[in-house]
Amino acid sequence: MSEEFTRQEVVSLPRINEPAPEFTAKTTHGELSLSDFKGKWVVLFSHPADFTPVCTTEFIAFARRFEEFRKLNVQVIGLSIDSIYSHIAWIRNIEEKFGIKIPFPVIADLDMKVAKAYGMVHPGASDTSAVRAVFVIDPDQIMRAMIYYPLTNGRSIDEVLRLVEALQTTDANGVATPENWRPGEKVIVPPPVTQDEAEKRVKEPFEITDWYFSKKEL
Repeated sequence: MSEEFTRQEVVSLPRINEPAPEFTAKTTHGELSLSDFKGKWVVLFSHPADFTPVCTTEFIAFARRFEEFRKLNVQVIGLSIDSIYSHIAWIRNIEEKFGIKIPFPVIADLDMKVAKAYGMVHPGASDTSAVRAVFVIDPDQIMRAMIYYPLTNGRSIDEVLRLVEALQTTDANGVATPENWRPGEKVIVPPPVTQDEAEKRVKEPFEITDWYFSKKEL
């Protein structure tokens, strides 16, 4: 791999709170572009290869939770560096062997354009497979979160759903969420940024531990 190519890959890595890389690609639901989903949240996830056991468990889990994502206005999209024909055969195999239909589109990324734009190919893990990555993109097509996993370990769909709900709560209420926050739990009030605000904060009707640490119910 040339030094110039390496630099180009680094530059193309997505960044949180910047526009997500646009793409147009062939999928199991026909040709789709990221811009087709403007106004919706998008969970784009990559898997190393079709017909592999860990990936199969993840596809089944995403399919089983698909309705929960849909209710949150989320479009789930899968991707691997395999052909449309391989994707179709694998999806049919999952339905035949496990009784699960895959309701979301899967990108066929043989030329690796989408994988490279999203930093899914890590030569230290594999030169030809996408690592397990999850990208959460908001309705304005801004990258809001990224999670990377090694080839050997499956991800938690519970955590992906939890993260989307936390981001949506943050956007709707101007708050932050604590570790492992779940809907219905208290949220964190952003800390004061001036001395005057800090003095006022300790008198406000929040659950106050100190001027910089306050929680409230929604």
